[in-house]
Amino acid sequence: MPVLRSVLSLPPSPSLSLSLPPSVSEIASPLEEDRGRARCCSASFYCQILGSLDVWINADAKTNREVILEKQMTGHRVDRSICAWFWDYVLSQGGDSSKILPVIASPTHYLFQIFREGITFLACAQVEMPPLMGIEFLCRVADVLTDYLGGLNEDLIKDNFIIVYELLDEMMDNGFPLTTEPSILREMIAPPNIVSKMLSVVTGKSSNVSNTLPDATSSFIPWRKSDMKNASNEVYVNLVEEMDAVVNRVKKLKSTPIYVKPQLTSDAGNCRINVLVGIRNDPGKTIDSITVQFQLPLCVASADLASNHGTVDILADKTCNWSIGRIPKDKSPSLSGNLVLEGGLDRLHVFPVLKVGFKIMGVALSGLQIDKLDIKNTPARPYKGFRALTQAGEYEVRS
Repeated sequence: MPVLRSVLSLPPSPSLSLSLPPSVSEIASPLEEDRGRARCCSASFYCQILGSLDVWINADAKTNREVILEKQMTGHRVDRSICAWFWDYVLSQGGDSSKILPVIASPTHYLFQIFREGITFLACAQVEMPPLMGIEFLCRVADVLTDYLGGLNEDLIKDNFIIVYELLDEMMDNGFPLTTEPSILREMIAPPNIVSKMLSVVTGKSSNVSNTLPDATSSFIPWRKSDMKNASNEVYVNLVEEMDAVVNRVKKLKSTPIYVKPQLTSDAGNCRINVLVGIRNDPGKTIDSITVQFQLPLCVASADLASNHGTVDILADKTCNWSIGRIPKDKSPSLSGNLVLEGGLDRLHVFPVLKVGFKIMGVALSGLQIDKLDIKNTPARPYKGFRALTQAGEYEVRS
């Protein structure tokens, strides 16, 4: 049976607090081979990142160690040799940055790292600090860059160096996080577009920083202006349900909104693959954002896949992404193609597992609804609304 998880979400509260570990050494110390070599100052509970925020491309740590961007956050300059130490550590742990712990103790620094879309964000500190502060700051940098640039990859960062440096200047001041709210940053620094790039070429001015300070900077709630005035007050309650399911070849689930039928036949060093997707139980609303992802087995030397609807991408790590979107009314989306196995193999012995994603707006498959919502101590009676969303969680189809 599929498993549904329902989550009710309301706007974030300004009084929300997070309990952090007292120091970074509690996390980093198990990784430190020689604690006596770590030269750290006494414990400090400020989020002060002393040193540089360096960004690397990490498609393959064994062949590519390129530093895309480096930003020294304080007057205390950190030598780039710390990057070489980090990559040597990654290679010693298998060469995969996505599987490295976020806090690492080097002989001279504490390192914080996150891995996003093939990019490694690295920051270092010489004083003890709450480790979640450094990790959260790097996550916020990655989220802001993704929001500004419409994605995150090496080419986007290189094409928008000025925007990236301006954002980093506003997000941290002398090692202390300053402005990290995307709505405020958008008022301070205009996102890149074709018009702004043309104006910069014509006028010779490359700065996108505004001369006026946003009103939200003086607000107690960072994502809301201090003098916010609305024509009407509205309160929406979001009900988000996730469907977890594992579908095998023996027994088919009848309560799922869509079906995914994979067929694989292999002989004489070739494997023929066919995947069919369609609607099983119509929920009454449009099923959108349908995706199918699977990892090709290591024994596959090459793959030639095509679909009659949507786009198919095969990444360098042999991950196949099939983006379907919406199912058309006149045909059922299908993916087919041929897999060439490595020499010496006649049949495919390891079959891929398909991960399915979808979204259904306005429907809660569990039937859960909000019957009543009371809001007190408000000067005006707000409009109360209910919005439901059903999406795929851990939805797997075994071939």
